[in-house]
Amino acid sequence: MDDLTRLESWLSPLLAKLQPGEQRKLAREVARHARAANQKNMAAQQSPDGQAWEPRKHRSRDARGRLRQGPMFRKLRLARHLRMAATPSEAVVEFVGRAARIARVHHYGLRDRVTETGAEYQYPVRELLGLDDQLMERLVDVVLDLLHGGD
Repeated sequence: MDDLTRLESWLSPLLAKLQPGEQRKLAREVARHARAANQKNMAAQQSPDGQAWEPRKHRSRDARGRLRQGPMFRKLRLARHLRMAATPSEAVVEFVGRAARIARVHHYGLRDRVTETGAEYQYPVRELLGLDDQLMERLVDVVLDLLHGGD
């Protein structure tokens, strides 16, 4: 988070010169880029720093007995679950509703029930949200473009 603090201290004087509407527009663009990058990481089954997630331990089967195929968190990365919000002072990307609980369990590797009445399972850590150096550079470019006036 040291890079984030350094970025914030660098941007604060520049952002103070903007009107609240312009600040909100800038925050919305930052949140949009951050959400897209995190969705891309989840689709690639990797944490924000590029490490591959630990695969599922047991594959579940559908009603016909076929193995369930497809990537993890396919629905969790949809915009209706992974929301972004922007105010003049902040840009937020977060999971909402039941998806937030599921994401928290997987992000931190917590213990939870597989189903409501099922057995408990210790989930491995799978970081879902975060910022890497490449994303930070991209966000700085977005901010500078918007401050310069190029959309």
